[in-house]
Amino acid sequence: MSQWFTIFWESTQGVADFYLKNLLFQVPWQQNYLWALLLISILIWVLELVFPWRKNQSIFRKEFFTDLAHMLFNFVVFSIAISGFYAVLEHQISRIGFDVKAFSLLRLGELPTGWALLIFFIVLDFFQWATHIAMHRIPLFWKFHKVHHSVKEMGFAAHFRFHWMENILYKPLKTLGILILGGFEPEQAFIVHLIAILIGHLNHANIRLDYGPLRYLLNNPVMHLYHHAKELPKAHPYGVNFGISLSIWDYLFQLAYVPTPKAELELGYEGDHEMPSGFLNQQLFGLKKRS
Repeated sequence: MSQWFTIFWESTQGVADFYLKNLLFQVPWQQNYLWALLLISILIWVLELVFPWRKNQSIFRKEFFTDLAHMLFNFVVFSIAISGFYAVLEHQISRIGFDVKAFSLLRLGELPTGWALLIFFIVLDFFQWATHIAMHRIPLFWKFHKVHHSVKEMGFAAHFRFHWMENILYKPLKTLGILILGGFEPEQAFIVHLIAILIGHLNHANIRLDYGPLRYLLNNPVMHLYHHAKELPKAHPYGVNFGISLSIWDYLFQLAYVPTPKAELELGYEGDHEMPSGFLNQQLFGLKKRS
């Protein structure tokens, strides 16, 4: 037990130290996730203000500051807290002699860096897409995913409005994706993560953007708006447009739905009045029975 605690503490302390070094500009600029998140957020927010799709939204839309609190918590605080649990789990798996390479279908380490990064991005995006569908179809998962779908006005910060349980539920399938890649995560993987953050911010932004012909490849604000629509098409009662960064999965599996873009679309889900307001109440939502 003491060994577990040591592993837990060292991992948590290491991640916390990494974020502190981010804050103090003591890591290479390409790997500075904290300031990159801030710069990407400011950039997309400025685009929202200069080119707003829904012009009636105020500069500080509904629950803007609540979503900023979710962003800080999910991106920094919870990632520090959960890192220790993952470190202990990885330690226990290694002790039983689990062979990562036995699950490997691809050997990214043998490919040029550019191709390795591209395949890493595509495979992880597919597993996140599959997890996202599970979030909508499995009642227990949907209970927590409702927090994200309680957004009533879209904006960049809504990207990180999600329940802390999603961090846990997404991890297993993402890990499975890395196992298929032979346990290989490129040293330059931070580039993939920053691109994913940029695309995710854009998808939730108050901007009309569909990328033209590239919309069949990349998820976009128009497509993702209909994912958040309160009224779903009858053929897809669990939802549409589940893509995270890529839209190709939805088109391939006939889950894409993009009618004529309509700015003033009611967002949410049936029964969204039950969702409490405020960061803390939303992070605790679904953990206790309602009276």
